[in-house]
Amino acid sequence: MLSPLTSPRPLDAASGPAGPDRAPLAAAPAMTACGPEVDVVSRVADFAGLAAEWTDLLSSSAADALFLTWEWLFTWWKHFGDGRQLQLLTVRRGGRLAALAPLALAPPQPLRLLPARRQFLGSGAVGSDYLDVVLRAGEGEAVASALAERCARDGWALDLAQVRRGGAASSELAPRLAAHGWSALTSVAHVCPYVDLTDHTWESYLRSLGASHRANIQRRLRQVHQRFVVSFERVERVEDLDPALDVLLDLHRRRWRERGSDAFDARLEAFHRDFARLALDRGWLRLFVLRLDGRPAAAFYGFSYGGRFLFYQSGFDPAFAAQSVGLVTMALTVRAAIDEGAREYDLLHGHESYKFLWARRTRVLERVELYPPSMSGALRRRLRSSAGLAKRQAIRWLRGGADPLPPAGGDF
Repeated sequence: MLSPLTSPRPLDAASGPAGPDRAPLAAAPAMTACGPEVDVVSRVADFAGLAAEWTDLLSSSAADALFLTWEWLFTWWKHFGDGRQLQLLTVRRGGRLAALAPLALAPPQPLRLLPARRQFLGSGAVGSDYLDVVLRAGEGEAVASALAERCARDGWALDLAQVRRGGAASSELAPRLAAHGWSALTSVAHVCPYVDLTDHTWESYLRSLGASHRANIQRRLRQVHQRFVVSFERVERVEDLDPALDVLLDLHRRRWRERGSDAFDARLEAFHRDFARLALDRGWLRLFVLRLDGRPAAAFYGFSYGGRFLFYQSGFDPAFAAQSVGLVTMALTVRAAIDEGAREYDLLHGHESYKFLWARRTRVLERVELYPPSMSGALRRRLRSSAGLAKRQAIRWLRGGADPLPPAGGDF
């Protein structure tokens, strides 16, 4: 029986690490000359060298999302990869990249009953949504099966977070690994409220909202323009980026300092400063500052990618709370999304009540844990722990002491 306390041995890029945290190696499956070939990328230099191929693959995949771009995940590795072993699984057919599983080996966490396991890059506090295996369109059973067979042969448990329910290629690993005796534990992690903007104008979107919320938006916009000189500026030049990020961070910290929280610690700040520069260069960044009479009142940090406008984080000055500058900023960004032709406004994960005033639809994100036969004891312990946690959360929720899902998101 596996002990979750066991630490992994050093990585062998060709065959994976050896030790009691993983199943014994089986013989590698035979590959034909034109069949899929699976490799492990464990060197950061090789990860860096994948940028062009990664972008080409992602653009042809149903999984295409900002949080799966090479830019987001390489920057994540730079700032959060310490303590992990890089283990990107690449699948090639005829030399062409056909699939990629952006994984790293995480160390065991005994207090959470977690063994050493492969996780998606981007996992954790940085807040990546829609993580997945990237599979080229048109690649089917052979490529997916080759990836599952390599996972089974390597024997590491898989802990795949922020996976979209019903639409993720990684969900297909479970039935394929079941054929190798693996077990799965799937749980709901978050919901992502979103607005379908297809064919909407600003006016038609307002009409789609509840009467009370619609009236409040119109009243707040009218009042703020009557009382102040209003500017709402998007960062489009690199020389404006750091000053605008300074405003965002300052406003965000003012707001959350009152609650004893800070979503931007030093490491997260460094990550976002690096990624925001890349996002600006790629045309993805949507960083806005709302000024009233020249004074920063609110800031919005988001992205536009593949026709989706993403609300990532925000901040506002509590001194302007009476003017509902959070609501005003939200309204202005929804209008900006419509004006640029976005087909969707995604509020990303978090079930805060204000999000459902703006959005009527949701996507469910799951956590999929896959355990090889040698880890049946670890799975049983995780099942007991998950059941106990769910029971405690449900009791607190029913008593009004906690929400059923962990909160995330901005200040609006």
